Amino acid sequence: MSELKRLSGQETIKILKKFGFIQIRQKGSHVILKKIIEDEEIGCVVPLHKELAIGTLKGILRQAKISPEEFIKNLY
Repeated sequence: MSELKRLSGQETIKILKKFGFIQIRQKGSHVILKKIIEDEEIGCVVPLHKELAIGTLKGILRQAKISPEEFIKNLY
């Protein structure tokens, strides 16, 4: 299993958009993304930091219901 690497908030948003998330709004340095799947709304909040901590990235993926393995496949 590959390890998650540190990414910026913008890079993370770019990858989440590949999964079908769209940017709903921004409040300060936090961007709110949403995706609708079969009448269920999935939302996540991504801080626009230069570098996200690994724990923060894992929390974002948990909110987005994306496994780290799936996310890593879409890095490149």
